[in-house]
Amino acid sequence: MKMSRQFPLNALRVFEAVARHGSFTKAGEELGLTQTAVSYQVKLLEDTIDEQLFLRRPRKIALTDAGSRLAPKVSEAFETLREAVADMRNTADGTLTINSSSTFASQWLARHLGSFQVKNPGLAVRLEHSQDLIDFSRSEADLAIRSGRGNWPGLKVHFLMRNHFTPMLSPHLADSIGGVHSPLDLLKLRIIDAGDPWWMIWFNAAGHPDVSLQDQPRNRLGAQAIEAAAAIAGHGVAILRPEFYAEDVALGRLIQPFDLTCEDGSHYWLVYPEARRNSAKIRAFREFLREALPEFDKPII
Repeated sequence: MKMSRQFPLNALRVFEAVARHGSFTKAGEELGLTQTAVSYQVKLLEDTIDEQLFLRRPRKIALTDAGSRLAPKVSEAFETLREAVADMRNTADGTLTINSSSTFASQWLARHLGSFQVKNPGLAVRLEHSQDLIDFSRSEADLAIRSGRGNWPGLKVHFLMRNHFTPMLSPHLADSIGGVHSPLDLLKLRIIDAGDPWWMIWFNAAGHPDVSLQDQPRNRLGAQAIEAAAAIAGHGVAILRPEFYAEDVALGRLIQPFDLTCEDGSHYWLVYPEARRNSAKIRAFREFLREALPEFDKPII
């Protein structure tokens, strides 16, 4: 390996972007470089280490064995550098930036962050709401709360809680049809987000696999918390995680007419880049969740 030249940090940065995108063009768009400049930097790195890193095919590139070995190490190295800079930037104000879905943020985080800050008085919290999966390499977030199956390569993943669901509605809406006594009674009412696959999973488990929701309006409110607010207002039946709305049930704003709850394999997880696992602020939040959530990091059975 010829390492007598100046270490090609820029070339490594370009290589990491090309490997991540699987495209010279997309890497160039991210880095503000022409495709020619991207190709030059990759060739410079290949010449430096005496290894071919990509197989160049018509309209497609693929990592070689050498490229596959190098890519994750380079990605982790750049993530470590980004974390070091971020930690320096945040040292003065001590800010932990959390990205979360609006539902988890409003129904769980908002009710528990006070306890976290009592235990960590020198650490401020910045909360971002997003329904989409974020790219940590292009976001200011230190960590995220995600709903899914927990299979995100390159990220450290901790199980938080199961995500199960059941129909819920306003007691006044239920009274408008003389009460909800069987699953089919729900079809007499407006279904909030009838296109949500949770509905058919639940009706199937309730013994009604042939139910059709085609005549129901296909409203999309974008977040479970918004659907819950619509249900509380009496605008329809929502399918919700009941534990998030226990207070609304206690106050008589919502009812859960059936004990049956279902799952689709998608649960709540704490995630952050592997390279940030030793960050002090992430460690503090991780330990807080471990104390606050009995299921934290437990295997899913």
